[in-house]
Amino acid sequence: MNPVERRHANSRPPAASGAQQAVADLLARANVAINGGRAWDLQVADTSVLDCVISNGNLGLGEAYMDGLWDVEHLDQFFHRVLAAHLDQQVKPLGLAFHAMRARMLNLQNLKRAWTVGEAHYDLGNEFYAAMLDPRMTYTCGYWRDAGSLAEAQEAKLDLICRKLRLEPGMRVLDIGCGWGSFMGYAAEHYGVECVGVTISREQAEWAKARYAGLPLEFRLQDYRAIDERFDRIASVGMFEHVGRKNHRKYMEVAHRCLADDGLFLLHTIGKNQRSSTPDPWIDKYIFPNGDLPSIGQIGDAADGLFVVEDLHNFGADYDKTLMAWHANFEAAWPRFASQLGERFRRMWKYYLLSCAGAFRARDIQLWQWVLSKEGVADGYVRPE
Repeated sequence: MNPVERRHANSRPPAASGAQQAVADLLARANVAINGGRAWDLQVADTSVLDCVISNGNLGLGEAYMDGLWDVEHLDQFFHRVLAAHLDQQVKPLGLAFHAMRARMLNLQNLKRAWTVGEAHYDLGNEFYAAMLDPRMTYTCGYWRDAGSLAEAQEAKLDLICRKLRLEPGMRVLDIGCGWGSFMGYAAEHYGVECVGVTISREQAEWAKARYAGLPLEFRLQDYRAIDERFDRIASVGMFEHVGRKNHRKYMEVAHRCLADDGLFLLHTIGKNQRSSTPDPWIDKYIFPNGDLPSIGQIGDAADGLFVVEDLHNFGADYDKTLMAWHANFEAAWPRFASQLGERFRRMWKYYLLSCAGAFRARDIQLWQWVLSKEGVADGYVRPE
């Protein structure tokens, strides 16, 4: 080889590894390029990231993003394309086989473990969540049909729940997984009901008690399995995702024993399209420990013989808008929290919000509201508009 040929040979980029080429080929199916010029193209600072994807799937991809080893201008657009092309189903890393087996075999949401998510996620601090959420601190999907802002979408969702439950003054309502009390406060203020709410987050319970002092509301730091009282209505908004497949039936049995014979139960939950899927390992490790999205079939199995399904409403596309609004608020407020939480947390939280927005946009996951009764509504149930 002469000196000119040697110089040109030395200037060529190193050949991609088999794993790196496999990832590049997969991404091409979603019209995503590595180091391309579009808003959804991956910008890779270290090609070892691509090996991590093959060996650890989304866990490796997410951790590498947190470490700043890759970036993309719009994470939501990247995940929308990847999940719409079902690329996640093409990567089956052996390193995550134990994670999948653990989720299927163990009860990760038993009485002892159920408190983990409250401490790890919901107790991050009320100031942090107040900066990201709407004024009522509603940490679930808004209803955007006629809404022009996050606050309007959340109030519209709360009112829709109240109307679906056919609330009337004087009713006693149970909120399983009450969060910061947004549903309970709204229902008491606008529909004249009294409510009992249970949460596994001390921060949520303390904030809600102060926020809604003077209303007929009781906030309890309590696991749902301990409830044994009768209520005219039951709502559960964004909590069932933490119940776990091993406990779905128990949850429905608790709701059944606590609901009046002529009552209504509204279940608002994120859901998955496939019964047999495994919880996302990155979300499980960094965001919602022991979370487990249910499928329609799993919810149906749990309610079998206990409830009549009066209505099933899917407005999962609205979660995309909700998450994008939360992300905008988070980014605007970040300078207040930067020194306390650090850059790795910022990238983690951004990855969480925008990857989920992309997933809902791709219709990879759903948002359902179920209305259930014990004996069936006489003359049939009509969903309010």
